[in-house]
Formats: sequence, C-alpha cells, structure tokens
Amino acid sequence: MDNLSTGVIVFDHDLRLGYINLAAESMLALSGRQVLGAWIGDIFLNSDQDIADIRNAQTSNHSFTKRKAELLTIQGQTINADYTITPLVDMAEAHILMEIQAINYAERISKEEALISTHETTRELVRGLAHEIKNPLGGIRGAAQLLARELPNSDLTDYTNVIIEEADRLHKLVDRLVGSRKLPELKLINIHEVLERVRNLIEAEVIDKDIRIERNYDPSIPDVMADSEQLIQAVLNIVRNAMQALESPNVRHNTGTIELTTRVLRNVTIGSVFHRLAARIEIIDNGPGIPDDLIGSIFYPMISGRAEGTGLGLSIAHSIITQHKGMIECSSKPGKTRFAIFIPVAPRPRAKRKLTES
Repeated sequence: MDNLSTGVIVFDHDLRLGYINLAAESMLALSGRQVLGAWIGDIFLNSDQDIADIRNAQTSNHSFTKRKAELLTIQGQTINADYTITPLVDMAEAHILMEIQAINYAERISKEEALISTHETTRELVRGLAHEIKNPLGGIRGAAQLLARELPNSDLTDYTNVIIEEADRLHKLVDRLVGSRKLPELKLINIHEVLERVRNLIEAEVIDKDIRIERNYDPSIPDVMADSEQLIQAVLNIVRNAMQALESPNVRHNTGTIELTTRVLRNVTIGSVFHRLAARIEIIDNGPGIPDDLIGSIFYPMISGRAEGTGLGLSIAHSIITQHKGMIECSSKPGKTRFAIFIPVAPRPRAKRKLTES
C-alpha cells in the first residue's frame, strides 16, 4: 500500500482513522502516528457535508465517488481531489475505505515541466541578447577612456566618466540578468542551517520594521545534496521578496509575518522524476499577495510587481533550484503568499557487509 501514489485511508465504524498509507500522509502533510484513532472531522476540517455523504454510504452499503472535492487539512491547506468511498462489510468489523487522488498532482507536474522548458528557452534568448549588448558596451567604454585622454579641458572628463560608469552599470545588469553558469558544488547539508543563515540576514534588515519571522521546522528531515551558498541565495531572494511585499502600502495590517516551514515528503514526483523522499521548504507571508496577471510569469526574468524591481530575484532562485533537480511552486491570495521549494533527498548508500571466512 505504501508503494501506491493514490492516498488510501481506512476508517472504522465510528469514522476514526485506523490506517493511512504514505501517499495519503504526504498529500495531507501529516504523520499517521499522530492522527491514528482521530475522528474524520479532525482530519478534514469543515467537512460536514462530506461526512454526511460517507454516513449515507455506510448505512446504504454503497460506494460513491466525489469529483473535484475541496478537502481542508489540519495544516490549513486546501487539496483539490477526487475521492472514492467504499464500505468494507466483509471484514470482522465494518470499515470505510477512502481513496484520494489529488487533482493538482498531475496539473502541478505538467505546469512545472512547461515552466522549466519555457524558462530555459527564455534564458538562452537572454544569454544571446546579453552577448550582443556586451560587445558594443566594451567598445563604448574603451572609446570614452581614449576620448578622456585627448580632452584639452579636464572639466570635460566628467562627461566621459558618466559614459564609463553607465557602461559599467549596464554590464553588471546584463551579468545579473544572465546569471551564473557555475554548476552547484553538491555536498550533504542540513537545510535548517541554510534557513537559519537566511533568517539572521533578514532579521538584521527588519530590525526597525514591524516584521516578524516565525519558524516551524521538522527536525527529522535528512541532509540533502546541495550547494549551501547557492541554496542560501535562492531562499534569500524569496524571503527578501516577501519582506518587500510587507512594506507595500497595500498591506492592511500592522505586523507583517514571514513563516519559514520545513517538512519531509514521501513518494514525490519532481518534474518527471519520482523520489522516495524530498524536503519541502515553505516561505509564507501575510502581505497583499501577487496580482493575478503576474502569478503565472513571476519566475521569468525582468518580471516584477514593483516599479523599482529588476525582476531577477525569483528568476535566479528558480534557476538555482532547477539545477538542484528541485522545483518551486507559488500560490497567492491577499493576506497569504506561499512559495514552496522541493529538494530531493538522495538515498543513503547501503553499508557493505564484510564477508567473513567460515
């Protein structure tokens, strides 16, 4: 049962949880040990109608399937799913079998593959454009330096200095736009060390602001194979975006909150690759949210919701996470914006047993 991608839950006659497989645990972001014996209404919140339908199926001894149901979990997340209820009457005691298939599972995979493909195409286009921009910039800068040497009046060098400084500024902007081609130097790291480094950096920036950083870590997450510095940069870009959103005049509360959450997930598909274990990092803020017309393109270069923004932070973060064979998801509404980073956990090599002579 734990090898299935479909979530499977078994309730007893009183609709108390008796069994949950790994796929359902991952889907609902909870531990089976913690909710064993819990009533169904404490697992799926605000589900009176669903519970009534299950009671009817239990009484009539007929199975049914509900399409596009919205299940609110203990974690406060809404899962769009199809589920099937089957009464099990051939057992010693009557039970209810619930099979859950998340609708957004397939949609997420398709969306992420399309995003990665489009992002790579865009970056190749940008790299080609950057090369064409850098060549004349070098010529302009060199010509300005030669002109400065030939000017009869030293006061006129102020104008050539402006040309040189602006050429240098454009050169740096193009370098940031292209991003680093350096491959990550992978080694086993603790993701909480990365998050604590980011938290310390951000707390120094918000010390005189009404912004609070909260932590909700899962200490059971194994080490992941990653480049610590690059991962810090990716998370820092997202957290800084959250901080800047909380400084927006559209914020309708006095205290901004940025929550850093970690969880370990089982049986996760990232892109088109299946992983037994993955680490999930969530950055959640209670800012004004991302406009609907930007939510689908925020990871592209030069896309920004702020007038003074460069639109490079999230693009760089996406590139870094993609190089780590991971992915980023984003969901947003007024009062809650959530970025979720998924990083696969590499399986630990099995220890070789020594052969002993008999």
